[in-house]
Amino acid sequence: MTQTITIELKDDFITLAQALKYANVIGSGGQAKWFLQEYAVYLNGELEDRRGKKIYRGDQLLIPVEELTILIAK
Repeated sequence: MTQTITIELKDDFITLAQALKYANVIGSGGQAKWFLQEYAVYLNGELEDRRGKKIYRGDQLLIPVEELTILIAK
């Protein structure tokens, strides 16, 4: 069963690494590079591997290996 986490942004965007850390997928931002090399992460249905990629309100991340969907609140 897929778990869903919703992130409320305080700023205009969050980076992919910050979103993964917020969702407790990784323990620190430094682990993002390794995680993205090892596992598929999809941003709005497209494969994304840039840890600094800006994620905006309304975007959706899917991490199949974690059975996790991260929604960025509108």
